[in-house]
Amino acid sequence: MLNLLKTRRSIRKYTDEMPQDEDIDRIVEAGLYAPSARGRQCVKFVVIKNKETRDQIAKLNAEVMGAQIDPFYGAPVVIVVFADKEFPTYVKDGSLAIGNMLNEAHCLGLGSCWIDRAKETFESEEGKKLLEAWGLEGYEGIGNVIVGFA
Repeated sequence: MLNLLKTRRSIRKYTDEMPQDEDIDRIVEAGLYAPSARGRQCVKFVVIKNKETRDQIAKLNAEVMGAQIDPFYGAPVVIVVFADKEFPTYVKDGSLAIGNMLNEAHCLGLGSCWIDRAKETFESEEGKKLLEAWGLEGYEGIGNVIVGFA
């Protein structure tokens, strides 16, 4: 396990190849098993594999930076991590989930990276509409886990 932690790196260049659904499921499962305060498990994940939706969120994220780039570095999968704002430790709980997910992606031989600005992305008017469509009102974006083949 220690070797896994020592060798994991944030990947910032991806191929177009889509990871297997089973691998994405395992990454999400790793996030679900992250420690959380009082065992409340206040996190939710939205797995985005649809290119149009992925590009929409990338654009919103880039707008937060004031840039016209792909902040997801071409990764074909984005897993947005949300946490329930009603819990005082929601940011920490979501962050631990992200850490588990990054490590599981590496364990599976996939590249990954934590991309910030999820909070601001989903505070925008367009972002709020997505939250409503996904039934995640009351949740805050903690971070984006991008996944793919390096």
